[in-house]
Amino acid sequence: MTDVTDWGTAPAAGIAEAVAAGHVAARTVTAAALERIARLDGRVNAFTDVLAERALARADTIDAARARGAALGALAGVPFAVKNLFDVAGLPTRAGARINRERAPATRDAALIARLEAAGAVLVGALNMGEYAYDFTGENVHDGASRNPHDLGHMSGGSSGGSGGALAAGLVPLALASDTNGSIRVPSAFCGCFGLKPTYGRLSRAGTFPFVGSLDHLGPMARSARDLALAYDAMQGPDAADPVCTARAPDPVAPRLGEGVSGLRIAVAGGYFARGGEADAFEAVARLAQALGVTRTVEIPEAARARAAAYLITAAEGAALHLDRLRSRAQDFDPAVRDRLLAGAMLPAPFVERAQRFRRWYRAAVLALFEEVDVILAPSTPCRAPRSGQTTFVLDGVEWPVRPNIGLFTQPISFIGLPVAAVPVRLDDGLPLGVQVIAAPWREDVALRVAHHLEREGLSRAPVAVLA
Repeated sequence: MTDVTDWGTAPAAGIAEAVAAGHVAARTVTAAALERIARLDGRVNAFTDVLAERALARADTIDAARARGAALGALAGVPFAVKNLFDVAGLPTRAGARINRERAPATRDAALIARLEAAGAVLVGALNMGEYAYDFTGENVHDGASRNPHDLGHMSGGSSGGSGGALAAGLVPLALASDTNGSIRVPSAFCGCFGLKPTYGRLSRAGTFPFVGSLDHLGPMARSARDLALAYDAMQGPDAADPVCTARAPDPVAPRLGEGVSGLRIAVAGGYFARGGEADAFEAVARLAQALGVTRTVEIPEAARARAAAYLITAAEGAALHLDRLRSRAQDFDPAVRDRLLAGAMLPAPFVERAQRFRRWYRAAVLALFEEVDVILAPSTPCRAPRSGQTTFVLDGVEWPVRPNIGLFTQPISFIGLPVAAVPVRLDDGLPLGVQVIAAPWREDVALRVAHHLEREGLSRAPVAVLA
């Protein structure tokens, strides 16, 4: 049998195959993950809650099912963890906030946790995040910053920083996260892992703490495109408990990954997406485009205006959600989050209405591009991960605040709910970068096929960081 420490960093697909075949017990894999978390997470600070007793009991149930000859799910024995805005039975749903710790413990798991466990996965804990998901850095004033395993002095990215850190450190092979303006794609880029922001409404948000209802997405992060697809397939399906996730039947992607990219019309995003960042961010896109034989550039119209409109809607909806807490508990917020929410509460209603009207126009204009192309490539972030605590950076010769501007290239995409596979790129021995593989609504299969092809060709990879 493979050494137990190998199971601690194995891919989800390999674990599930080994457990189903009886080559390793689910308890052995789970124990390896728990041991690695105990040994390394003190340096990474990815976890806020570790559920060892629950995880081992779940693993024993899977092993017992196999001993009976029962069929096992596609993720049998795979350890996973979730951003702590997901409801976990027995835990208060923190959403990264001090105030939320006073909530009553959740009585049941979020819908996506239940679906992953139905496929055989094993929940091992909850993960650090930016307060109320209003963050791109991975820094939390209550729980401490989640650190980038590739260089512990740098940001993990947010707001799903614990998810990115846990994957890059090899603590789990699979994590769940949320993405409102870029919170899956940013930590995927900074921590060098794969992520999927699905189409808005594709995966159920039931049983999670919201941020901006009209922009919130949930999705998986992993160290391979195949693992993303397996998790995504397990979580698909309508859910009456989420009013925007009621129409689409499951559309399995994992069996189609091998179709490759032949016949796909792929373009690079120019204009807004080709300026305002460091040269390395654009080089990462160019490298993948060259490998894919891409010769076409398209311009996403009014992307800068789309980002501004996303800011307005985010601020206004986020402030409305938290207004009572702002009035009574302002001192208990992260000051950076509090001040942005207070600003959102004072936005004139006509500004927000105008942003929503523009949103309808912008969606139609971008969807028209997908009549001509199937995939658009764009940078995930304007730079590699900044240093922890860094407050400004220089882009195109101009100094900008770090926290709001990391999402420069992600916000115009999630603004209209497009599916994106985030793929990691290593240009050198330095910190990783990321590229967005953007597809038309409901075409997660296309984005994941491209991600899988890039990984198979050695152009995109997500190695486990070396931590002593």
